[in-house]
Amino acid sequence: MLQVQLLRIDSRLLHGQVATNWARVLKIDRIIVASDSVAQDAIRKTLIKQASPPGLRTHIVPVQKVIRINQDSRFDGEKVLLLVESPQDALRLILSGIEVSRINIGSLSFDNSKKMISDTVAVSQRDIQVFQLLHQHEIQLEIRKVSSDNPKDLWQILIDKHLITE
Repeated sequence: MLQVQLLRIDSRLLHGQVATNWARVLKIDRIIVASDSVAQDAIRKTLIKQASPPGLRTHIVPVQKVIRINQDSRFDGEKVLLLVESPQDALRLILSGIEVSRINIGSLSFDNSKKMISDTVAVSQRDIQVFQLLHQHEIQLEIRKVSSDNPKDLWQILIDKHLITE
C-alpha cells in the first residue's frame, strides 16, 4: 500500500504552494495527481508537470489507476502526496482502501451552485454530502493552504454555517 502523507483536495491540483511547501515538508517520494479528466488532457498534464518541483516524480493518472497502484506491492511504502480535484474523487479513493486519517482541502472553486464557506472553499450540496460520508469514516477535514497555516476544521465550519446538523 502507498503511504499517503497527504490527501489534498484542490480544484487547482498542483501549483506553486503545493509544489514548494507541502512536497518539501512531507518529504515525499512522488506526487500523484488522480483525475480522470486531467489524465485525458495533454495541455493540463503538461502544465501540471511544469509546476512539479525539479527532481520529484509527478504522475497524472485516472482515479482507478491510483486504486490499482495502491494494491500493487511494488509501491508498498512509497511516500506520496495525493492530489484530487473534488471531494467525490477523495471519497472514491477512501472507499477503495486508500488509508488516511485526515484530508486537506486547499481550494474548491466557486460557481453559482456553491456557497463560499471560507476565502478559498466553496461547497455544493453534493460536496457537503460527501464530506458527511468522509466524517462518518472518522477522517479529519481541514482547510489549509500551506503547512505553516493554522488548519481550520471544515466540519465545524459546516456546522457553524448551518449547512449540516450534528
